[in-house]
Amino acid sequence: MDNRLAVYRKELTEELYNILRYWQQHTVDEHDGGFYGGLNNENEVLPDSPKGGVLNARILWTFAAAYKCDGDSRWLQLADRAYNYLSDHFRDREYGGIYWSVSAKGRPLETRKQVYGQAFAIYALSEYYRCNGNKEVLDWAVNIYQLLEDHSFDPVFKGYHDAFSREWRHIDDTRLSEKDDNAAKTMNTHLHVLEAYTNLYRVWPDARLRNQLHQLVKIFIEKIIDKQTHHQVLFFDNTWRPQSTVVSYGHDIEAAWLLLEAAEQLGISELVQQVREIALALANATLPGLESNGGLRYEYEPGTKHVNAEKHWWVQAEAMVGFFNAWEISGKEEFLDRSLQNWDFVKQHILDRSKGEWFWGVTDTLKVMPGQDKAGFWKCPYHNSRACLELIHRTGKFK
Repeated sequence: MDNRLAVYRKELTEELYNILRYWQQHTVDEHDGGFYGGLNNENEVLPDSPKGGVLNARILWTFAAAYKCDGDSRWLQLADRAYNYLSDHFRDREYGGIYWSVSAKGRPLETRKQVYGQAFAIYALSEYYRCNGNKEVLDWAVNIYQLLEDHSFDPVFKGYHDAFSREWRHIDDTRLSEKDDNAAKTMNTHLHVLEAYTNLYRVWPDARLRNQLHQLVKIFIEKIIDKQTHHQVLFFDNTWRPQSTVVSYGHDIEAAWLLLEAAEQLGISELVQQVREIALALANATLPGLESNGGLRYEYEPGTKHVNAEKHWWVQAEAMVGFFNAWEISGKEEFLDRSLQNWDFVKQHILDRSKGEWFWGVTDTLKVMPGQDKAGFWKCPYHNSRACLELIHRTGKFK
């Protein structure tokens, strides 16, 4: 193995265990069950913080994936805890799916059915099933998939609508958060439905699921990725007319490797080759967002030329994997260099070496972003632990 890869693998293995231990030691809610809804940068619990369905599903995925990696029973116990809490408090046993959030005490809070949240439940349950083979877990994942196909899938224009009421009725405001556009269809939701369906197909190779996953890959190729710029369009109307021009560097580099993973899981050689080329185009389109220090900027608005130069933790995690993936495809050393340089940036600016975990991010002047969570509704262990797990696996192939 190239010495750089050996060092990379060693450092990421150590960092994976740092992340897992942090969540084990600081986030378990012994009083009200499950995991705390929020911690600040001092690792202080933010009292009465709602517990998010996405946070809890991502915790389940993280510890299930960690257990599958090394077989350590500590991670399986935490995965069991996350699953039981998700089932006991987030599962809507009347209308199906999971709630968007519950209170700190575990009572239903926001009961709407955000497809993004349902996708993470499928993703997590599929990974957990890979650990224990419990048919009830798989059945729940399949049930949520079928709900998305029954209520969210658009049989006319294809793709998936973003959000519904608790009863799966259409609602006017479908946004994930206040910063998002209120659009009928979004790149972000489709990316995570793709990710979820890929993981579900690993354990449940159903013919219709295969067709829907294939169709999702084609939607990215034909609708979401701009053929001129090779960036993704973020927001669309119901008929796939673009509704925004903002470039999200993190989502572009994340899609580069998730799309290829989906194509490889389908096992269609022509599609794999096509997506390999698209993955490289996405990676190349992301390069202007990189700074000389190795950090990847958050967003760019071509119309106004406004740059959001913050460096968010999840963007860096996806860059590490996405550029490594581009190197594996192309053999071009510059992509491996980008992945390694980004990890150097993370070590220098994103890791909290005194109190653990990764900061939310740094500003354009490399100051820790104020007022952000260390753990919270959106700040989860999934992006950074997954980057570690992916790269441990990928570097291991070069021994």
